[in-house]
Amino acid sequence: MMALLLFISFLILIFLGIPVAFSLGLSSLIYLIVADIPLSIIPQKMFAGLNSFVLLCIPGFILAGNLMNAGGITDRIIQFANNFFGRIRGGLGLANVGSSMGFAGISGTALADTASIGAILIPAMKKEGYGAGFSVAVTASSSTVGPIIPPSLPMIIVGTLASLSIGDLFLAGALPGILLGLGFMIPTYIISVKRNYPKGEAKSLKEIWKSFTGAFWALFMTVIILYGILGGYFTPTEASIIAVLYAFVVGIFIYKELPVKKIPEIMLSTISSTASIMLLVGFANLFGWVMVSEQIPQLVADTILGISSNPIVVTLLIILLVLFVGTFMETIAGLVILFPVLLPVATTIGMDPIQFGVMMVLSMIVGVVTPPVGVCLFVASQIGKVSIGTATRELVPFLCVSLVVLLLVAFVPQVTLFLPSLFE
Repeated sequence: MMALLLFISFLILIFLGIPVAFSLGLSSLIYLIVADIPLSIIPQKMFAGLNSFVLLCIPGFILAGNLMNAGGITDRIIQFANNFFGRIRGGLGLANVGSSMGFAGISGTALADTASIGAILIPAMKKEGYGAGFSVAVTASSSTVGPIIPPSLPMIIVGTLASLSIGDLFLAGALPGILLGLGFMIPTYIISVKRNYPKGEAKSLKEIWKSFTGAFWALFMTVIILYGILGGYFTPTEASIIAVLYAFVVGIFIYKELPVKKIPEIMLSTISSTASIMLLVGFANLFGWVMVSEQIPQLVADTILGISSNPIVVTLLIILLVLFVGTFMETIAGLVILFPVLLPVATTIGMDPIQFGVMMVLSMIVGVVTPPVGVCLFVASQIGKVSIGTATRELVPFLCVSLVVLLLVAFVPQVTLFLPSLFE
């Protein structure tokens, strides 16, 4: 009965439009009052959720991404991708996907990808004759590569929740992220050919090389982060600080496009983004403690395993549950709530925790481009000035690609575990 009160109050608050973080906190508060539990438990559990050294890397990676973006990184990645793919039919759409893959190694979030790359390429694609809905669909879907290719903020959250190696999670997400990006290029090209979308002028190898050298310093940041963490030279938190210093040096002294006077604004933006994430993590940890008190994780595990003990069926049930939750809940909130609940189920059927972590992130990320709470779809639609319905119809082929990659991650362990195994 008390567990039902918790979830009903949470869902009511969500549908009233209250932000997820506060919905988690308020529903937990209602439960504590009704259950007559001392409210002093609130700061205790919130602090316990935030008291993790690894979480300190979140503001570092956010700041590094903001510095690189303000320092001209987006333009350089787009220029290289456009020079490389421009000669192909639908080249600007392919460049959109390629830019997202390059930007993923810097931002670690889908929304940042959509906002920065979409602001440039959606108007450019429309001007060149691409359909507005198609331009929005390509931009929104390709932004989901951001949280999969390292560095990834959702992977950091997953690693913190289950004490998993952040380096292994980063590596485990690299191949699925690449498969996702390459997969998005297939419908982009097929649709472009079918609709006779334009192709750009062929660029010489010299021009392509020149644009690559321009984007090199930005793309190289991912290499530094992974090499440093996996080589044991620094922790993920230290890697985030090195990424900040690297972004500052590149923006000021190499690209020379990072205005010093803009740094306070970048810092404030980073603080705001970090605060919202940390507040969410704190309230979600309180909510999670309530669920554990009510033995909800055990109930969920028993229910799923009661339906079937077949690993394939159990995996599909987990995927369906996470996909459903991802349609109305923000990615990090969903991970903080669901991952500790579902991890025991996954390990019971023999799934590796690293593989399960990537599967969970990818399942939740699909939600950022699906109604009713697909934030990336909404942002891209606003930039492209098209209705959500139009954008959603154009999005269907790309969602099919996401589901194919998700199933590969779920049922082919080597897709995620091959790269981490090389560094054991």
